[in-house]
Amino acid sequence: MDLTQWLVTIGGLALAGAVLWYFFAPVAGEGASVGRAAPVAAGAPQSVDVVVEGGYSPATIALAAGQPTRLNFTRQEDSDCSAELLIPDFHIRRELPAFQTTTIELPAAPAGTYPFTCGMGMLKGRLVVT
Repeated sequence: MDLTQWLVTIGGLALAGAVLWYFFAPVAGEGASVGRAAPVAAGAPQSVDVVVEGGYSPATIALAAGQPTRLNFTRQEDSDCSAELLIPDFHIRRELPAFQTTTIELPAAPAGTYPFTCGMGMLKGRLVVT
């Protein structure tokens, strides 16, 4: 192979790697800020506010096991990607209207990690129940 073919091959591999990293990299903000529900009375729902704008903030939400949860998703954009929320472990598929807050009620959950994504699977977050 001549130099041009080598450069095209290396450039193509680098581009393929960048696309794979973009779609399959760990959740943005892992190890950074973690949203935590404020302590509540037994049986009362714990509540967390999540901002949706180019991703979920916070992307990791710490919850107490055995308590119902209220997640308030405030979508501050009109991107098609963030228009839908999926929480597969709870069988939730919900539209998130642009520039509005949508409340998602979850039942008490056992300890575990529960991922959530946008409808396209590009925006990612997780609920960590302990």
